[in-house]
Amino acid sequence: MNFAPFIDPIALAIVLGGTVVAILLRTPLGDLGRGIAALGTLGRRRFDAEPLLAQIGAFTRITRRHGVIALDRAVISDPDIAAAIAEIVDGAAPERITLLLDQRRLARLERHRAAAEMWSAAADIAPAMGMIGTLIGLVQMFTAMRDPATIGAAMAVALLTTLYGAVVASLIAAPVAARLKRHARHEAQERARIVAPLAELATVQPRHGAQELAA
Repeated sequence: MNFAPFIDPIALAIVLGGTVVAILLRTPLGDLGRGIAALGTLGRRRFDAEPLLAQIGAFTRITRRHGVIALDRAVISDPDIAAAIAEIVDGAAPERITLLLDQRRLARLERHRAAAEMWSAAADIAPAMGMIGTLIGLVQMFTAMRDPATIGAAMAVALLTTLYGAVVASLIAAPVAARLKRHARHEAQERARIVAPLAELATVQPRHGAQELAA
């Protein structure tokens, strides 16, 4: 199949350029950066809380043996667990740990939602840019009726901008937005699993004599 007739730089510039400009005008820079960076997460495995739960279990055993102060030397890569452990070491109550983790989870979900909304906006804007390009092409075509040589190019712009808008929306932007939303919901659900164990960790007491032995 010959795809050459379906390639038109002017139509591409109208749809892609118009979509990018519209996104820049309506999206804060922080959300824009997150939306672009989120593309790198599409190929990753979905978030799994099991390794984190295993790590929390190990922290519970350490606390029972050496006391909670021993966790201050733990190497923790997950930011939510690191924040919770820092609070636990400082003597925070379980209710404080629960509130902290809930706030962090909701804040992360909001950031992910903003990134997905950028791509949802692109899915809405691209067909509109395609329609604008169609109108531009039709105007050019009607103003060039006396010159048959220019009618074909104007007609190509009118038709291909509609095609490009539909392709960008249906095959790129909308699927990206949908996947980002699914990943965000899944991660929020998985992270909810670590709240109770960390809150319980705040209540763990060392075995009798463990603190003196650790000292």
